Amino acid sequence: MIAFLAALMAVQTTAPAWTWTLYADTAPVVLANEIPDTANLRATLECDPGSSVARLTLYGIPLTGMARVTAGDAAAMTEAAPTRDDATRLTLRTDHPAFAAFAADGRMNVLVGDHRRPVEVPAAHLAKLRRFSELCSG
Repeated sequence: MIAFLAALMAVQTTAPAWTWTLYADTAPVVLANEIPDTANLRATLECDPGSSVARLTLYGIPLTGMARVTAGDAAAMTEAAPTRDDATRLTLRTDHPAFAAFAADGRMNVLVGDHRRPVEVPAAHLAKLRRFSELCSG
C-alpha cells in the first residue's frame, strides 16, 4: 500500500503544469498558455507592439469561418482560419470592448459554428494579460 501511495504521489508531482507566460522582450510580443520548456501550447496571443491588433491562436482545433468572441457583456465578430499546425487563428483589436472585458477578468469564449472554446487567464496571471494589452495598444 505504501508503495502504491508513493507511486501515486510521484505521478501527481511530476505532472506538468499549464501556465501563462509573457514574452515581452521579443517581437512579436507573445502571451502563451503553455507547459514551460515544452512544445505544448493551448493558446497564444501575439501582437506587434503598438499595433492594437492581437492574434489569438487556439491549438488542437483547426476551424474555418466566422467567429463570435464574447467577454463580459461585449461581443466581436472576426474571421477564424486554420493554421498548418492544426490550430485556429483569429484577430481582435485590443481597443475593442470584448478585448477590454477579457483583459479585465481573464475570461473569453470563442464560438465558430457549433464549436465553443473558452480562453481563461487565472487571476494570478491577469497582470501578464494586462501588460500584453498595454504593449500591444497603440
